Amino acid sequence: MLRSMFSGVSGLRSHQTMMDVVGNNIANVNTAGYKSSGVVFADTMSQLTKAAGAPTTANGGTNPSQVGLGVRVQAITQNMTQGSAQATGKSTDLMLQGDGMFAVQSGDGVFYTRNGSFTLDANGSIVTNDGAYVMGWKPDATGKVNTNSQIDKLVIPSDTVMPAQITKTGTITGNLDNTLNAGALRSVPTSFKAYDDQGNLTTVYLRFDNQQDPAVTGGTVAKSNTWNVSWSTDPTFPTGKTLVAGSINFAGVSGGADGSKAVFTPAAASATAGPITVDGKPVALDFAGLTGFVGTTGSSSVQGKSDGSPIGTLVSYSFGTDGVITGSYSNGYKQTLGQVAVASFNNSAGLRKEGNSLYSVSTNSGAPVYGIAGENGRGGLLAGSLEMSNVDLSAEFTNLILAQRGFQANSKVITSSDELLQDLVNLKR
Repeated sequence: MLRSMFSGVSGLRSHQTMMDVVGNNIANVNTAGYKSSGVVFADTMSQLTKAAGAPTTANGGTNPSQVGLGVRVQAITQNMTQGSAQATGKSTDLMLQGDGMFAVQSGDGVFYTRNGSFTLDANGSIVTNDGAYVMGWKPDATGKVNTNSQIDKLVIPSDTVMPAQITKTGTITGNLDNTLNAGALRSVPTSFKAYDDQGNLTTVYLRFDNQQDPAVTGGTVAKSNTWNVSWSTDPTFPTGKTLVAGSINFAGVSGGADGSKAVFTPAAASATAGPITVDGKPVALDFAGLTGFVGTTGSSSVQGKSDGSPIGTLVSYSFGTDGVITGSYSNGYKQTLGQVAVASFNNSAGLRKEGNSLYSVSTNSGAPVYGIAGENGRGGLLAGSLEMSNVDLSAEFTNLILAQRGFQANSKVITSSDELLQDLVNLKR
C-alpha cells in the first residue's frame, strides 16, 4: 500500500510538471519566435517479486513478476518547427523562413533567437527590444561583404554619406535624321550632367551639325551622312566657349551607310579618353546607342546621360532575402550597409533557453555555424514580418485535459491507499 501511495505521489509530481509545461506553452501562444515544449514520461525502476524461469524439457519458461515504483519525467522536448508569419510592415522586423537563428550580443555573451522584432538605437545599431546587438558582417571600404570574416554588430547610421562619384563617360542615345530642315542643314542639341570628385555639377551641352556634301559646289545645300560634334558648358554655344569634339559618320552592318552604326572620330588625339574635359578630368563619349536613320519628316530625338553622382545622404534602407542591408541615397545610388548572419546548429533542439526569447549553446546543441540566409539549409529572410509561436492551442487544450485527469487519477490512488491503511489500522484482534 505504501508502494502504491508513493507511485501516486510520483504521478502527481510528473503530471504537475506536464501542467507547468502546457501552461507555459499556452501563456506564450502570442510570443514571437516561441517554440513549444512537450513532456515525455517514463516509468521508474520496478521491484522484482519473481524471477523469470527458463524453459525445460518438463515445463515451459515463466516471465518475471515486477511491480513498478511510479513514473518520472524522462524529457521535456522542444518543438523547433516553423511558426506562422505575421506581417507587421516594420522594416526592421525580420523572420526566418526555415532553419537557423539570429545571433545577438548581450554583454560579453552571444545568444541566439528566432524573435526578429528588432529596432535601431541612438547610434544606429540594430538591437532587440532588450538592447542586445544583432550580429552580422560589415562591408569593407569597397562596399563588399566578406561572409567568411568575424561577425560584428550591425549599424545603420543615419548620417551615412556616400562620396561623390566622378563622371567618366557620357552616353548618347537616339537617332540623328539628316533630312533637310526648310532647305537648311539640321542642327540637333542635347546635354548630360558631369560631376567632379567633390560632387560639383557641370552640365555638358552637345550639338550635332549635319555637314554639307563636299561633292556639291556652289550655293546648293546638300546633306551628307556625317555630323560635326561640338560641346560647351554654355547652352548658347557662344564663340570662344564652344569646342569641336569630333565627327560622326553612320555606317551599316555590312559597311554601307544605312544608319545603323555610329562611327565617332574624335578631334583629340586620344580616342579612349575622349575630347571632353570637365575640371581637367577627361570624359569619354559613348555613341554606341546612336543611329542615323532617315525619315520623311526629318525627326531627330537624341538623349544624353552619364555616370557619376553628387554626394548622397541615406534616405532609406531595406533587407534582402539573403540578409543584405541595402541603403538608398539621395543621389539615386544604392550601397551595401551590412549583412545579417544566420547561425545553424546540428541540434537546435539542444539549445538552452535563457529567457527573453534567447537561447545559448549547450553541450548537445553543437557549435554555431554562421552563414548566409537562404543558403546551405538556412532559411531565407523575410522583412516586415515576424514569426509567431508554433503553439497548437487545440493540442495544448487536449494535453491540459490529460494532465488534469492524470493528476486526478493519481490523487485517487493516494486516497484509496490511505483508506486501505485506515482499514488496516481499524482491524481488531
